[in-house]
Amino acid sequence: MPTAEETFDAIIIGAGQAGPSIAARCSKQGLRTAVIERHDFGGTCVNVGCTPTKTWVASARAIHLARRGGEFGFDVGSLRVDMGRIKARKDDIVDKSRTGVESWMRQLDNTEVIVGNAKFVAPGVIEVADRRLKAPKIFLNVGGRAVRPDLPGIDDVETLDNVSILRLDEVPEHLAIVGGSYIGLEFAQMMRRFGAEVTVIEQSDRLLGREDQDISDGIREILEAEGIRFELGAKCLSLARKGKLIEVGAQCGEQAKPVVASHVLLAVGRRPNTDGLGLDKAGIETDDKGYITVDDQCRTSAEGVWAVGDCNGRGAFTHTSYNDHEIVVANLFDNDPRRLSDRIPCYALFIDPPLGRVGINEAQARDGGKKVLQATLPMQRVGRAREKSETQGMMKVLVDADSKKLLGAAILGLNGDEVVHSLLDVMNAGRPYTAISRAMHIHPTVTELVPTLLQQLEPLGD
Repeated sequence: MPTAEETFDAIIIGAGQAGPSIAARCSKQGLRTAVIERHDFGGTCVNVGCTPTKTWVASARAIHLARRGGEFGFDVGSLRVDMGRIKARKDDIVDKSRTGVESWMRQLDNTEVIVGNAKFVAPGVIEVADRRLKAPKIFLNVGGRAVRPDLPGIDDVETLDNVSILRLDEVPEHLAIVGGSYIGLEFAQMMRRFGAEVTVIEQSDRLLGREDQDISDGIREILEAEGIRFELGAKCLSLARKGKLIEVGAQCGEQAKPVVASHVLLAVGRRPNTDGLGLDKAGIETDDKGYITVDDQCRTSAEGVWAVGDCNGRGAFTHTSYNDHEIVVANLFDNDPRRLSDRIPCYALFIDPPLGRVGINEAQARDGGKKVLQATLPMQRVGRAREKSETQGMMKVLVDADSKKLLGAAILGLNGDEVVHSLLDVMNAGRPYTAISRAMHIHPTVTELVPTLLQQLEPLGD
């Protein structure tokens, strides 16, 4: 039986991106704080998200460039991919990052680290590791996990998700990826560059439905040029064992041929880790998908409880999670009424070359009823891209014709994930597009074409 209730000033459940930073601020404020983590410190990003995948992206890019040596005037001869060494490099980087987060938490003043599964047993009361803790401030940073879809035959075959695929120490012979969204496409290019055959199977008729058609098409062209195959409009998904291989049904009809693969990665979405937390006993409301309902400052329906990061459904990225932390501590400790609704949506697709996205897309701009200006520029126009033989992709920007303010942008191409921030910063400053269109940029860079892009604005057609 749990012992008598122990009182803390603050409890943080989950040591992902937001939780540790909130704990550090609580420590600085002199609050007696408990940090509860059930598994690996650092959350999704450090352990099975950004850190390991971008480490693999770096290895894949190095391999890809070595294969292209002839374009740059050298020859590497035979090239052998050692997946075991690629995995070992990734594991080392992840381990150092994870250990760093845990060490940070354990060295905080006024802070106790507790390892175990936490759940509410009453409003403001947490049970963990045969202890009961209570606090007037509780912060939930419990993250999310991959969805396991209800597909015919899914229990008859072995499948991978974004966690288990990172344990592979051999390159799959043929990887079938169910889901043509952001996670699936990143793994598709990585594994193709490592040497696997790759087929992406997507129920929609095109990739990445939240992107504009031209951006979606551009992404597909980049990946197809590397030999990745696509089965789009796959309305009859199923899985079946075929000896040591796996058949993935994609299209409908008796004549449809399944994709036969050695490995299958399921990448069809994420769900929050809110089940098992006893939220009902704490009076914490969730939506029909299990995300914790929060207000504009991350407060839940229960007094003294905040939800930050992936579990609140207000962003599925490391940067949104960290920004949740900034909003919470600004309101709690700095008398600074920051809000979720103030931030501008931004994210990246980390294929190579990457996509950087900020603001709204073309469809949203049309639906908003505003007069919109648009400009596009192929990456072939960018001198730096030509010099590096990286001319795939395009730049695209949307502007409000009346206010002259930027509405959104997509930079698909060399350094697009970095270049797009020059536009994002102008948007955050609330300045008109002329603040950047009239700027002088350094040559030769990719960013120097942003003013050129903005000087070509025209009314958005029907």
